[in-house]
Amino acid sequence: MLTVRLAQFSEIAAYERVPIRFEVRDILDVAGTPGQYRLTPRPRSRPYFKDYDAEPDERPSKWNIRFDVSNWQLFVAHEENETLGAAAVARATDGLHILEGRSDLAVLWDIRVRPDARRSGVGSALFDAAERWSLEQGCIQLKVETQNTNAPACRFYLRHGCQLTRVNRGAYPTLPEEIQLVWYKELP
Repeated sequence: MLTVRLAQFSEIAAYERVPIRFEVRDILDVAGTPGQYRLTPRPRSRPYFKDYDAEPDERPSKWNIRFDVSNWQLFVAHEENETLGAAAVARATDGLHILEGRSDLAVLWDIRVRPDARRSGVGSALFDAAERWSLEQGCIQLKVETQNTNAPACRFYLRHGCQLTRVNRGAYPTLPEEIQLVWYKELP
């Protein structure tokens, strides 16, 4: 039986062992205007792997060095004592610009599911837990950032009621093919 529990930052090494690496098979072309964006998959002739943890300074074990994580919450998904996934939500963090200086906004900072457990409900259970926790903290929206190179994540956020509200071309100067996609989910 799948369970999602709150985790402490003392467990970050176990959290980090859940891989976030994925294969980029499609690039999403973005057209339209805010509230009416269309994402059209364009197959890559040569798929490649992307790993957000490949940059040592970006790994979860470095978050508490880069940020004040006292208002963050970690979640871990287990089944029979086996870790299948994890997520992190940030809120009320000075200097974390993605929070827009708002106290009523939470950010799904990270969500990861073991490759052999993907598309089995683990990500949905983590997303639901993150949403509930954010609501309990008094937040009215949950914000998510991803890229047009992460088509599976974009489809996942759409399925969970997130709306693509901002498209930032050139947000990643060293990765010109990548477009930043910013999603919001209204919390009930």
